[in-house]
Amino acid sequence: MAHQSTDLTTNLVNLGQSNLSGDKRALYLKLFSGEMFKGFQHNAIARDMVMKRTLKNGKSLQFIYTGRTTAEYHTPGNAILGNSDGAPPVAEKTITVDDLLISSAFVYDLDETLSHYDLRSEISRKIGYALAEKYDRLIFRAIARGARSASPVSATNFVEPGGTQIRVGASTNESDAFSSSALIAAFYDAAAAMDEKGTSGDGRVAVLNPRQYYELIQAVGSNGLVNRDEQGSALQNGQGIIEIAGIKIYKSMNIPFLGKYGTKFGGTTGQTSPGNTGSFIGPALEDASAATGGINNDYGTASEFGAVSAGLIFQREAAGCVEAIGPQVQVTSGDVSVIYQGDVILGRLAMGADYLNPAAAVELYVGASAPSTF
Repeated sequence: MAHQSTDLTTNLVNLGQSNLSGDKRALYLKLFSGEMFKGFQHNAIARDMVMKRTLKNGKSLQFIYTGRTTAEYHTPGNAILGNSDGAPPVAEKTITVDDLLISSAFVYDLDETLSHYDLRSEISRKIGYALAEKYDRLIFRAIARGARSASPVSATNFVEPGGTQIRVGASTNESDAFSSSALIAAFYDAAAAMDEKGTSGDGRVAVLNPRQYYELIQAVGSNGLVNRDEQGSALQNGQGIIEIAGIKIYKSMNIPFLGKYGTKFGGTTGQTSPGNTGSFIGPALEDASAATGGINNDYGTASEFGAVSAGLIFQREAAGCVEAIGPQVQVTSGDVSVIYQGDVILGRLAMGADYLNPAAAVELYVGASAPSTF
């Protein structure tokens, strides 16, 4: 079946997009939508780690967060009208959908005719990668912001716990972020803090950068990891196979890490660049506050994030995500294809994210001072 699909895709490409019948065009679009979505699913990990809801009408969704209440003894003869303290307190968080996020490419018909490979399939996959990268970065920034925040639920004598920031190591060097022993200690500290703050033990995850993850699994026999018998690709893939203190560990290049995305070399990191990293490895954080064009939530500016964040540990209630348009592919056709002798392949989605329960979010950092709130 896979072989037939590949042959059909090649034939459709060779026919030329503008010559496709309606049925064949629909099948063509379905095939490349699949390539884009596979690329998105392969790279986007944050989507299933937080509270995700689909928005069908309107621009925003409300998430309700309730605080704790107390138990009290009943006095005979007294009416029961709710606890005298008025608990539980309730807070509402509104998450707005950001503007339409797109990634597109123009495919020239002649380039397809002269190429020896499936150009459109590859482009569709890379569009999926681009959308996934932005999707994860925004959610991880929202979680980090929550880890620095107080609880939105606050009433007299009922102040709910807020976010947690945990220092990795004891020196002022950024190399502490890559120390397996320091990371493990931070994991147990984070687990204890979430236990103390009443956060559910279900769905706890951590997201580290690749070099941090590989430092951990190199010491897998002695550093307190739970799944010590995992071997081979299962151990290496960084998709929650191993865990510390009940926290499943993932790796990603899209977390805020020492003022960049995913990695940092030189300085006091103790990490040497592999060389020829190109333009997309370890880019500096961009501004993504509500004042930034296209953004309707607050994901913070680069200066607000600072340069000491070194990983995230959280439970799914830490953040919420709303989707108005899931990952989709659109392709031009008809007269447009004839006039331009090619097609635009467009991937799009519309989503927004924000933190919900700060008590479920932990930010790891290095250095003497924790990053400030924003």
